[in-house]
Amino acid sequence: MAPLERKLYQRLLLFTVLLPISGVFSFSELFFVKEPRDVTAMRKEAVILDCQARGEAPIDVRWLRNGVRLAENERVYLLSNGSLFISEVESRRGDKSDEGCYQCLAQNKYGTILSQKAHLTIASMSSFALQPTSIVVTEGSVARFSCKISAHPPPIITWEFNRVTLPLSTERITVLPSGVLQIHGVQRGDAGHYRCIATNIASRRRSTEATLTVTPSPGPQLPQRPRIIAGPQNISVSLHQTAILECLATGNPRPLVSWSRADTKSIDVYNTKVLGNGNLIITDIKPQHGGVYMCRATTPGTRNYTVASANVTVLAPPSLVEWPESLTRPRAGTARFVCHAEGFPAPQITWFKNGEKVHSNGRIKMYHSKLVINQIILEDDAIYQCQAENELGSVLSMARLIVVMSEDRPSAPRNIQADTVSSSAILLAWERPQYNSDKVIAYSVHYMKAEGLNNEEYQVVIGNDTTRYIIDDLEPARNYTFYVVAYMPMGASRMSDHVFQHTLEDVPLRAPELSLTSRSPTDIQVSWQPLPLKLSRGRVSSYRLSYRTSSESAVTQMELPGEKTKHLLESLQPDTIYLLRIVAATSVGWGEQSAWTSHRTPKASSAQVPLAPELHLEPLNCTTISARWQLTPRNSAKVLGYKLFYHEESQPERTPIQLHAPAHAYVIEGLDPRKKYHVKLLAYNVVGDGYQADQTISTPGCVSVRDRLVPPPPPPNNLQARTNSSSIVFLHWGRPAFTSSNVVNYTVRCNPVGLQNASLVLYLQTNKQSLLVRDLEPNTKYEFAVRLHIDQLSSPWSPVVYQSTFPEAPTRPPSNIKVTLIEEDTALVSWKLPDELNVAVTHYTILYTSRNAWIAGKWKVLQREGSITMALLENLSPGQVYLVKVSASNKMGDGPFSNTVELTVRSDLSSGNDVGLSRSSTHSTGFADGFYHLDQKSMTGITVGVCIALICIIICAFIIVCRGKNRKLSAIKTYREAMRTSAAASIHLGSEEQAQNAEVALPMMSRSHFIDSKGGTNLIINSLGPIQPSREMKNKWSFFRCDVKKDFKTVQEHGTISYQPGATVLTYEQELSVSPNQPTPLQDLLQSPGDGEGSSNSEGSHETGDSGRCSHDETELTNLSSGPNSRPSTPAAEDSEDGGGSSGGSDVEPGEMSEESHTDLTGKKSVDSGCSHQEAQSSSQSALCV
Repeated sequence: MAPLERKLYQRLLLFTVLLPISGVFSFSELFFVKEPRDVTAMRKEAVILDCQARGEAPIDVRWLRNGVRLAENERVYLLSNGSLFISEVESRRGDKSDEGCYQCLAQNKYGTILSQKAHLTIASMSSFALQPTSIVVTEGSVARFSCKISAHPPPIITWEFNRVTLPLSTERITVLPSGVLQIHGVQRGDAGHYRCIATNIASRRRSTEATLTVTPSPGPQLPQRPRIIAGPQNISVSLHQTAILECLATGNPRPLVSWSRADTKSIDVYNTKVLGNGNLIITDIKPQHGGVYMCRATTPGTRNYTVASANVTVLAPPSLVEWPESLTRPRAGTARFVCHAEGFPAPQITWFKNGEKVHSNGRIKMYHSKLVINQIILEDDAIYQCQAENELGSVLSMARLIVVMSEDRPSAPRNIQADTVSSSAILLAWERPQYNSDKVIAYSVHYMKAEGLNNEEYQVVIGNDTTRYIIDDLEPARNYTFYVVAYMPMGASRMSDHVFQHTLEDVPLRAPELSLTSRSPTDIQVSWQPLPLKLSRGRVSSYRLSYRTSSESAVTQMELPGEKTKHLLESLQPDTIYLLRIVAATSVGWGEQSAWTSHRTPKASSAQVPLAPELHLEPLNCTTISARWQLTPRNSAKVLGYKLFYHEESQPERTPIQLHAPAHAYVIEGLDPRKKYHVKLLAYNVVGDGYQADQTISTPGCVSVRDRLVPPPPPPNNLQARTNSSSIVFLHWGRPAFTSSNVVNYTVRCNPVGLQNASLVLYLQTNKQSLLVRDLEPNTKYEFAVRLHIDQLSSPWSPVVYQSTFPEAPTRPPSNIKVTLIEEDTALVSWKLPDELNVAVTHYTILYTSRNAWIAGKWKVLQREGSITMALLENLSPGQVYLVKVSASNKMGDGPFSNTVELTVRSDLSSGNDVGLSRSSTHSTGFADGFYHLDQKSMTGITVGVCIALICIIICAFIIVCRGKNRKLSAIKTYREAMRTSAAASIHLGSEEQAQNAEVALPMMSRSHFIDSKGGTNLIINSLGPIQPSREMKNKWSFFRCDVKKDFKTVQEHGTISYQPGATVLTYEQELSVSPNQPTPLQDLLQSPGDGEGSSNSEGSHETGDSGRCSHDETELTNLSSGPNSRPSTPAAEDSEDGGGSSGGSDVEPGEMSEESHTDLTGKKSVDSGCSHQEAQSSSQSALCV
């Protein structure tokens, strides 16, 4: 027992040690398997918004609508998998409407995550925003109608001519999906009334009618220059949608229309086509399709042309190119999450912590696309999500921050105090922690500005031998917040309490920068910008403005209140150079004065020269300044150009820069950092120089980059990605130029663009400069980056490259197919995308036909682009049943067709009142190529039905067999009693009479005929094969049921055998001419060598098979035939022991029955075995067993 106990103890100890480790390694992040998607629904329609999360259970799922938690009710509730079910979508106004933005929240013990946004929109259609208008055109010219309507989903626009669907079979007529109708070469027959019809799943609207009047063309037509009637318009198109650029031109002769790009790039011929006579259609639009497109109409054979242009802007939803990664940090550490997204318009980045929006505070700061958490505390342990959003959609990515704790960490420092020392210094003091203070090895002092957002937090680390510290790099007149953290080898304590303190004011660090202009020859308008708080170092209480002429030393000074930012100097001398400077003061004292700034007043005779421009200066970087200006509205003088002067403060003025009159901006480059420059601008004309504008500006300092002590190796270069399948991408890159004999290894990073779960990023290792990445998802955009490792150093990641895998051909048909009759001869077909992920659809194929045409295998074909999920079926015939099916396709192949949907077009429809709905077939619903295709539900139903039928048949057969055995025993007993009774009478019959009686009692069969002894059919086989019933026969069958038990008599009349009530019998009637010369003894039939199952007719014989057995549920019909005049036997089931038979021959009359036989027959007992009645008959009368 001792070894066993020791072994159990070791296993228990090992389990105890590995249990917490397994909890770490088996951690499963919380992430979504399915997220809700945008959906458009009709009112009162049921909608399901998917939401399925995976992770460590239990997982709680909640839903938000427009950012507010959604309350469940009997109409809106959660399914078991977390999805949201809305039984009937409501479109009421206000909060009662179900329209809005939906998100689901999933939560477990590790945190909470937020799904992407899904918009639920109720299908609708507004009134026409643009109606077609009546026009008058000459014969042979061009006519154009247009209409515009707002609807969701986008409607299908069709046109009617005199209230009949406009035929599009002619090339003269072009209908643009945007709602434009173009008619080229107008004829007199085109005159009439036109209107457009907008149709979607929600409604169908007709515009007002517009009249086209065609006037006769004049005599000889004069040549006309080309003129563009309707040119392209600036449009913004979402990614993968279709852009339509219209260009309708007229002229004599008819002009030729061509397209080009303004940037001289070639037009994509694969996704671009010309519709009609010059309209440009760009399908599956991509970012490279954006730009300015020019339509050019040219007269053939000449250089006469006219041009119209439009800009195509490609809108792209957000996609993440850099996402946050999960981090593990100790208490008081720092965590940095990075999230970078692309899209147009530029996406807005928002951070969430456990599903709630993150706001900046002292410890948490957001810099553009970064989230920085300083002095991490236990409450920071959560799941963080980055959301990139623009008007086209949103995308999220998540990462988890795990905070590592230490059990014996010290408590927080106590009684922290802050005292102001000067305008830039504050003394901070505290007491040691109450617990584990002997383990403290250092303190960190944290401080930041208390006002404003996104303030930088600073940290100073000091030893454990002091509890006082002076922070002396603070800004004057600012409020600061402070706290202290104690450190030990295993971690940090909690933060101490925060304390606030402000620094004292100081004199301004710099004087304001002046801007000088003159409104007249005798004044100067002096203006300046208030000093920023960092330069003013307190509240500015007053300004002192000084000025003098350049030729005099006497200075005039004036003090201005601190709230003023401009002052007008008047009564000055014209055409005189004045020097000005300013100084600011706080409550502490005056600051440093500015340098003298010069300004010349205009000449007294310069009333017609331009006034001073409004000048704006802005530093672009530490060496560049941007100058922008514009003329004042009061300026009436003509301007020929501008002169721009600039020079560094206290340096001589440079030669002016001459600028043309249209110029309104200039970039000054090559300046020195942290210098003050004086800029002067004036406009001039033929009279002379105008009034000048003077302004001073300082360049900022350049940011220096610290050199790393050990620089990392450069990253691999020229990374390229190629693919030729839906699951494989080939990568190739170049090795950077550096010398090293050590082995270089590479790490390849691969992930789908916009990946939310950072743990699913794929990292692959290789020592080659190429790699084949396999098992990728189809139709997915991946991003790849590579880095190298050498001498224990790793390079930065290479620039990211993107590659999309090819899509797979659709494997499922479109879903939710509906066919609605909207007119007496027009139906609307609508569908949804195939229910499968990562499948791109470039076009849909719609097949429809009437049932009569389907029998002939004739289908009508329509095709629609992948972005369109509706189609109109026009010119339908009344009283017909139409079959409709849809398939999805892409460039990789065609998908399967959907189940066939039937539409009945009634013949008594009244226009606009009766609407027929489609009904989907429930049995053999798929028709294709003239064959029935059973769906899975139909096959299942048929299989179950057949199985049930087989089981019933087997049970009935078993019951029949069991009851047949009991009945046979009773029949044997009855037969033996009858044989004893008739023995005395029959023994006196001679062999000749016996033969005659036996001949009468047997069915008329020849020796060459054989009975199917297995039972159950009326098949008879002779030497030539199976014998078929004669066509001259007329068979009539009827079943009877009677519970009265009595003897029956055989009555034979006109070839008909019938039975008395008392047994269930089958009556067989025949009307034919019978040949009487075909008797066959029963002994010859039963004793034939081929009959192995027949029993002898002796009294003591035993049955050896089923041949001749009487059954209660079947009647054997034996058709005897040896020639053209064949005679089928009467129905009989023969018993091998009684040797009875039935004869339907006309040569045997009922009156010929012997008296002895009649006596024997009436003396028998009636035998009833449940549902059958079996009797033994004499040789002159046939016995029938049923």
